[in-house]
Amino acid sequence: MEKKRKISIIGSTGSIGTQALEVIEKIHNKFEIIALAGGKNVELLKTQAEKFKPKYIYASTPINVSGVETLNNLDEIAQNKENDIILVACSGKIGLKPTLKAIENGIDIALANKETLVMAGDIVMKKAKEHGVNIIPVDSEHCAIHQCIKDISQVDKLIITASGGPFLHKTVEEMKNATVTETLKHPRWNMGKKITVDSATLMNKGLEIIEAHHLFGFDYDNIEVVVHPQSIVHSAIEYKDGSIIAQLGLPSMHIPIQYAITYPERFEGIKSHSFSFAEIARLDFEKPDFEKFPTVKLAYHAGKLGGTATACLNAANEEAVFAFLEGKIKLYQIYEITKKIFEKHDIIKVPNIDEIFDIDNETRAKTIEYIKKLI
Repeated sequence: MEKKRKISIIGSTGSIGTQALEVIEKIHNKFEIIALAGGKNVELLKTQAEKFKPKYIYASTPINVSGVETLNNLDEIAQNKENDIILVACSGKIGLKPTLKAIENGIDIALANKETLVMAGDIVMKKAKEHGVNIIPVDSEHCAIHQCIKDISQVDKLIITASGGPFLHKTVEEMKNATVTETLKHPRWNMGKKITVDSATLMNKGLEIIEAHHLFGFDYDNIEVVVHPQSIVHSAIEYKDGSIIAQLGLPSMHIPIQYAITYPERFEGIKSHSFSFAEIARLDFEKPDFEKFPTVKLAYHAGKLGGTATACLNAANEEAVFAFLEGKIKLYQIYEITKKIFEKHDIIKVPNIDEIFDIDNETRAKTIEYIKKLI
């Protein structure tokens, strides 16, 4: 009998987590689920546990499922060496500590949590190397790059594609007056609210640049962004001889999720045999408008500064996004607020984990206080 890969999912009730379970259901004979962890959506987590029958379950609020052991914290999942791989699919800084704990226990990571590398990429990647742990990216762009690279020493440049979001061909004035509903109508991707807002401002691309720097060890000057509205080319690499290798596929997160959790093997999946060049018909590309979407330049700047600059950027942006979703500020104010808080930050060049979390907490408090003065 073929050995099943043992997996846990941290963030099973979110967008990535639910799609991961759809992938696992499709190729159910390949996986055994060790644990599922969710947040406050206890009813969905219960439904998932009853259907997929993990050994363990964890939620941020009390939960009880017959026949499934309830854990007290995420560390109990992250340090369980029964796992062959852990999918970190939660959003926010909550993903960082369990990722580090899993790495310390020699468990491979399928990483869908941006904050882990944006906040502490130097620490995370160093630990992964020390413990011989694979970190397989789930983000479609980084997953694409991962698939394209054969010998990273021969690669000259990373090319990250961006859909451009819902306001690509809108005016700045239209963006300024955009409602939450308009902002959340992404033309290509089905994602959570926070990441969808980041896609509208292109901060999502800025954070992906920082992630790519840490994942693949490339200088920021060798990471390029290109707008590609169809979201068919997920990213590309340029080799030293000028050859370009790109990864293409339908704009569905099922594909990169499946790649990450089954790596290095491939199996027939949900979206297999569904791509047609003739139906796609055309692929368009254009340079990003950094005047209209200044968040990308700000992210490049933070990445080059290093240290706690990226943790500050991430925390300020996230709190501003939350304020927008709550109707407290306008869309264009997200960048203005983030930049204001970021410019006042005193960078710690080589921080430890505790210092990173301290900066995160301080930045959030300052951002919330600043927003209060605006409304």
